[in-house]
Amino acid sequence: MKVRANNIDIEVEDTGPGAPGESRPTVLLIMGLGMQLVAWPPELVQALVDAGYRVVCHDNRDVGLSHRFEAHGKPKMIWQSLRYKLGLTPQSSYSLTDMASDSLGVLDALGIDKAHVVGASMGGMIAQRVALTAPARVLSLTSIMSTSGAKHLPNPKREVVQALLKRPANHRPEAVLEHYVKLFKLIGSPGFVTPDAELRARIQKGSQRGYYPVGTMRQMLAIMADITRAAQLSRIRVPTLVIHGKADPLVPYACGEDTARRIPGATLFGIEGMGHDLPPGVVERLLPPLLSHLKAATPSTPSSDT
Repeated sequence: MKVRANNIDIEVEDTGPGAPGESRPTVLLIMGLGMQLVAWPPELVQALVDAGYRVVCHDNRDVGLSHRFEAHGKPKMIWQSLRYKLGLTPQSSYSLTDMASDSLGVLDALGIDKAHVVGASMGGMIAQRVALTAPARVLSLTSIMSTSGAKHLPNPKREVVQALLKRPANHRPEAVLEHYVKLFKLIGSPGFVTPDAELRARIQKGSQRGYYPVGTMRQMLAIMADITRAAQLSRIRVPTLVIHGKADPLVPYACGEDTARRIPGATLFGIEGMGHDLPPGVVERLLPPLLSHLKAATPSTPSSDT
């Protein structure tokens, strides 16, 4: 369904508040760069529902079925990347703070006052911004395979960077599918390999639903332009869990360590063999610490709007 949030249309899926008279605490899931809400593993969502939570997820701006900033045109990525390397702030169509305001706007549209905020990759960065922007509305923060954005952190592996810079041979569905199959195999979890047929089906589902690579480029610039977040993370006071793969070739494990170090009281949970994805084996391992974290940060008698 569409909701109006932060003055744009955002596509949302909501498992609902529960039975009449029931008040389920909300978990807001925020997905990563270029990824749609359908990228959240169904088994993760179902486990949260079974544990008594209302789960809300949405397509970020410029991806999936949410508002596309077409009027801003195609970014000049080479020029903006050069600015970034020279220590200048890239010029972006919007900021991660704007995207955090979208997420808060989704809560507003659904009449939800507070939520546990869980973000993966870029979604973790947005979740950090939500906690910085509106701490009173955040029951807890979970940052998965994400980063503080600090300058000194290690870069992705060279072959990953090269793959990210490539584009599909053409816009035919089969070319798009093959391109992303290669990319996701490269950044995926070596300890929890996703079967080829399952990976292809997942990628095809997303590309058929809303393939929009120009939006991903604009999101990338928003990440590059968010140069102050690392220094601000010390202001976060909500209970925080950082989950990160020890075999992540895109956002190295040191990035998770740095995020946890910067947020007071944060807990770091590393997963051996996890790369930059959420296959069933990884979900199975992250659920116990995640559910424990959410339970500890959930008010014993939540109000009707949580």
